[in-house]
This record gives sequence, structure tokens and C-alpha cells, in this order.
Amino acid sequence: MSVIALASDHAGVDLKSFLAEELKSRGIEVLDLGTNGTASVDYPDFGYAMGKAIADGKVERGVAICGSGIGISIALNRFPEVRAALCHDGLTARLSRQHNDANVLVLGGRIVGLEVARDCLAAFLDTPYEGGRHARRVAKLGEPPLDATC
Repeated sequence: MSVIALASDHAGVDLKSFLAEELKSRGIEVLDLGTNGTASVDYPDFGYAMGKAIADGKVERGVAICGSGIGISIALNRFPEVRAALCHDGLTARLSRQHNDANVLVLGGRIVGLEVARDCLAAFLDTPYEGGRHARRVAKLGEPPLDATC
């Protein structure tokens, strides 16, 4: 994990800056995809920038933030290569890696505080994907069948 992408809208820019410092303190290089100010911007633009960076192989993982985390996670999950998980605590971040092989941690800048965000980031970075019984399910996430039935 040599480079991690970060992206946020205006509601997540402060948390993005905080997490960038956390990543750098771990020796991880940051690809900052913006935004870099508090002027109102559209979260899909930054989610799409991260999705493209993952799809193009520039990065393997990312952290994305908008006000609630919901909008940017929807934008990110439009890319078949992305498994963006909106997390609210260390447990959901850990499970997103263990069971879902999430490659993007999504946080709500107006929802989680700095310490919870730090816990989520640590769990996301330090937890390996288990594979095994989860692999079949994860494989289905990138390409839903046109004839999907239960």
C-alpha cells in the first residue's frame, strides 16, 4: 500500500486534511483528489475522480468523505472496480475489509468525529481481506447479472 487516494467535497475537507496527516505519519503517500476548500462543490465529481483513479490502476485504495458519506459512496460504487463502504466506527471498517474486501473507506464528515475517523482508518488499513467463504460474494459485486433473481 504505497499510495492511498483521498477525495472529499466541501463538507469533508477538514476531515480529509486530518486523515492525510494520519496516512503520512504511517509512511503512506497520499494522492489528493480534492477538494481543497470550503466553497460548495459537487460530491459526485470527487467520487468519480477517485473511481477513475482506482479503475485506471493509479491507486488500489482510497478514503472518500462528504457530509453524510452517502452521496460520495453512491458515486464511487458506480465503478465496477470499486467497493466503497460507508463506515461509522472501527467495527464496520474492519468488517468492510474482512468480509467485503472494501477498497474505499467512506466517512461522513458531518457524522464522525476525528477519533472515530482515526479508528476507522486504522481498521481499514490494518485489516486483511479474509477471502474464503466471502470470495464468491465479493466476485459478484463488480458485474451484476442482467437476469438477477433471488
